[in-house]
Amino acid sequence: MQRPRTATIRDVAALAGVSVGTASKALNGRGSLRADTIARVRQAADQLDFQPNPAARSLHAGRTYTVGMITTDTIGRFSIPLLIGAEDTLGAGEMSVLLCDARDDPIREQHHLRTLLGRRVDGIIVTGRRAGTRRPLASTAGVPVVYAFLASTSPDDCSVISDEPGGARLAADHLLTVGRRRIAVITGPEHHHSARVRAVATIAHLAAAGVELVTPPLHGEWSEAWGRQAVGLLSAQQISFDAVICGSDQIARGVADALRETGRHVPQDVALTGFDNWDVIALASRPPLTSIDMDLEGLGRAAASLLLKAIEGNPAPGTHPHPAKLVIRDSTVPA
Repeated sequence: MQRPRTATIRDVAALAGVSVGTASKALNGRGSLRADTIARVRQAADQLDFQPNPAARSLHAGRTYTVGMITTDTIGRFSIPLLIGAEDTLGAGEMSVLLCDARDDPIREQHHLRTLLGRRVDGIIVTGRRAGTRRPLASTAGVPVVYAFLASTSPDDCSVISDEPGGARLAADHLLTVGRRRIAVITGPEHHHSARVRAVATIAHLAAAGVELVTPPLHGEWSEAWGRQAVGLLSAQQISFDAVICGSDQIARGVADALRETGRHVPQDVALTGFDNWDVIALASRPPLTSIDMDLEGLGRAAASLLLKAIEGNPAPGTHPHPAKLVIRDSTVPA
């Protein structure tokens, strides 16, 4: 039995009633064509089940339609949502993403960078397991690079970061709105970028509203154990508080457990907020946590959009904050 012949670009052009060159431009998004011409060509391609040859497409466009992503986030806590968001944007242009895990190893990172450049990727996204800054990649041979979640130290680079101070202000505003005024902050290590910027933004925002913390921010590990311990410290010092802003959902869950053990009810006695909106923690907490969502998928989409513009010759250097969102649950507003 003879196999059916695969449709070619000439077949598409003939069915659409245009030249081969016009059909190619319509399918590759090049040139200035009328909308009805583009629609007619694409309809013909769909009707014939036309599949463009990737190698020919790359050769003609001078691109490989691949993007590399280098991360140090081994467990994928932050890089996977970023990857999903980036693929949402890049996939619309039929671009593929090659994920490389550098594991905080400079030698491994250089190996991945050489491999990606050897594959002639059109661009690179760099991300990691924590916010903050990092040194720029070594020479990328003119390939556009966008840093996502963490920022490059070079102002000439393009970086998309989460607006953590803005997220902290959202949490503070929410607690003020529900009538809380005696607020404590329990967060991560003082040397950690996220712990520091979230606490500083919270203090400044509350001060502008005429509210001071009941005690200086309590810094410790990013863990439930530290949340429980911090409640013990507040109780030992007989500090009165009606709300706690936590630097992470893990800490907030530990705080909720400790408050329950001491007979205090959340949110009736103490309103509680987390940060990161990590579903496996925030939804399993008792009660479920109000939290700040950094919208990592949206951040990934934004980074990919900026990378596409850079690939097209329109780079956007500088730091681009991506807004966070407040997700309200039972830990601040009774069900």
